[in-house]
Amino acid sequence: MLLHCATLLSRLPLKVHYGLADCLLFPLMYHVVRYRRKTVDKNLRLAFPDKTDKERASIARGFYHQFCDILVETIYSFGCADEELRQRVVFEGLEEADRLMQQAGGGVFLLGHTGNWEWLVNLPMWLSPEMKHLIVYKRLRNKAADRLMLAVRSKRGGVCVDKKQIFRETERYHAAQTPFTVFLVGDQKPRPDARQQWLSFLHQETGFFTGAEALSRKYGLPVAYLHINRPQRGCYKVQVHMLTVTPESSAEGEITRAYAQALEQNILEQPELWLWSHNRFKWKRP
Repeated sequence: MLLHCATLLSRLPLKVHYGLADCLLFPLMYHVVRYRRKTVDKNLRLAFPDKTDKERASIARGFYHQFCDILVETIYSFGCADEELRQRVVFEGLEEADRLMQQAGGGVFLLGHTGNWEWLVNLPMWLSPEMKHLIVYKRLRNKAADRLMLAVRSKRGGVCVDKKQIFRETERYHAAQTPFTVFLVGDQKPRPDARQQWLSFLHQETGFFTGAEALSRKYGLPVAYLHINRPQRGCYKVQVHMLTVTPESSAEGEITRAYAQALEQNILEQPELWLWSHNRFKWKRP
């Protein structure tokens, strides 16, 4: 039922989706439900201690508008033509990254919850068809929502892999000598007992997962960061920055640190585009 409804809604023009976002979703989430307002305000105070309350409030409003846009854009992309999506998401440096990853037998694409990461899930559409493109995701408890997410994320060539199975799957592809890329949104919050690297991030000592670095070093895979900006509503510009081409020569922790620095710079450029409703700074170093 949920998938069927999303399919029907995806056929509406994008301007209608934005109308729903502005007139219905934003007032509901920001004023009525006040969706995670305390978490957003806390995160902004921690990340921007030098900004005024007015400046942080402006970022918060911008975030809620962007969050509502992500919801409707994701539904819209499920039914829109591939060519339209190619026009709305413009890459710089992707061809070179694709070439390097083909030479190495694969690669890792890292990004954060910035811009519309759900549109970036369609990255396989721009990449070499000779490689398998694995999209790491966390299984949802609601089965209907999980089926919808899988349908959206696998529509344009990606293979969704549960985060608990990613090392097993990459080993399987490696053993079969099948080149692969791993697409990973790496700014999730590790649990205190998880293996992580603690780094300075947005004025906070913050834990980062090290799985992407482990994959890169294990298989010799280049790592690229997808730097996302939004020049206008409904359009995203993505600059592809290579974090490493030779992971075997990098020091331990260097790739994870480079990712955290690239993500922080990305957030500072357009802070309203990051997912401030995520309780990112909940855990402290033991």
